[in-house]
Amino acid sequence: MLQDQTILRIPGPSPIPPSVQRAMNHTMIGHRGKETSQMLKNIAPGLKRVFGTEQEVAIIAGSGTAGLETAVVNVVKPGDEVLVVVTGAFGDRFTKICEAYNIKTHVLNVEWGKALDPEEIKAYVAGHPEVKAVFSTYCETSTGVLNPIDLLAKAIREVSEALVVVDGVSCVGGVETKMDEWGIDIMVTGSQKAFMLPAGLTFVAASERAWKVIEENEQPRFYLNLKKYRDNLLKDTTPFTPALSLLFGLKQVLTLIEAEGLDNVYSRHDLLKRMTRAAFKAIDIPLLTTDEDASPTVTAVQPEDFDAEEFRKILKQEFAISIAGGQQHLTGKIFRIGHMGYCSPADVLQIISAVEIVLKKIGKDIELGKATAAAQLIYLNEGENK
Repeated sequence: MLQDQTILRIPGPSPIPPSVQRAMNHTMIGHRGKETSQMLKNIAPGLKRVFGTEQEVAIIAGSGTAGLETAVVNVVKPGDEVLVVVTGAFGDRFTKICEAYNIKTHVLNVEWGKALDPEEIKAYVAGHPEVKAVFSTYCETSTGVLNPIDLLAKAIREVSEALVVVDGVSCVGGVETKMDEWGIDIMVTGSQKAFMLPAGLTFVAASERAWKVIEENEQPRFYLNLKKYRDNLLKDTTPFTPALSLLFGLKQVLTLIEAEGLDNVYSRHDLLKRMTRAAFKAIDIPLLTTDEDASPTVTAVQPEDFDAEEFRKILKQEFAISIAGGQQHLTGKIFRIGHMGYCSPADVLQIISAVEIVLKKIGKDIELGKATAAAQLIYLNEGENK
């Protein structure tokens, strides 16, 4: 194994394209100068397309969790009632943030590995008319579930004026996102996943409905005040010092997405998901989620007859491939493979081939090449259908 080689196949941070890496090496410039203003002006249309919105997309120097906290402090205040739909570890993070701000938090727990049921949430909200916002995740990173947030927003609209707030950190940029069309009020994502950048930026967009609430919300906030970001964006600047190197990289990321085409980006991610899932099915290793609920950006595998942590350890030792383990009560019970952002069918074929070798090494009785062949067939059939 090469000493300085690391092959990242975790669900974030994800690999960085070479052209993006080069862009981030740009000579430092003044963050209040014309060049930075022009860069922000150039970035804005591409971000809006990825979000599927005509609204301004705030660019905040901070992690994805900073984006989640931004969503909370801008639309609700202490004493307000909210509903948090928890489908995994990151849905639960919304709960912790809301409780930290003394917000009355109702929690609807969904079995980990399953997607939320819009009708169940609709019924809950109808029975709790004081709920002012519903928080959920788009892709639940900890389980590899993609929640039907379009249907969720539609269902809530039928019974309530509650805002629909969505954590899209591990999928926006890799899956179709139509914020305006679907009626999503707040969408949050981060830089280190499908956006193919290092961690350090969070992006937050708000609907017209949400802006009315934000304008009237008396909850104190300073750095995470969305009004400051919107007002400054309209002047092609930022309220606080921006992460300039990441902005140079973001500009290049949006150029790459534009060149590939958003629909092609989404199709590629869906193909990677189907290749990965077909591979494990071919060798009879269970997956945590159903095909219907599975995310195009991360796959969760639930082995029954071998140790997930031993498998991960040997995969890294032998091939320098890093995959993720389970979280909370799924620790040691699953492993997760990220296939988002700068990831191609060739990358999936590489990891599946290595996975087969490691399975043999730990004593799993499989036919070498069977999983790889299954992934290859998905790829070949995709080409024939184009």
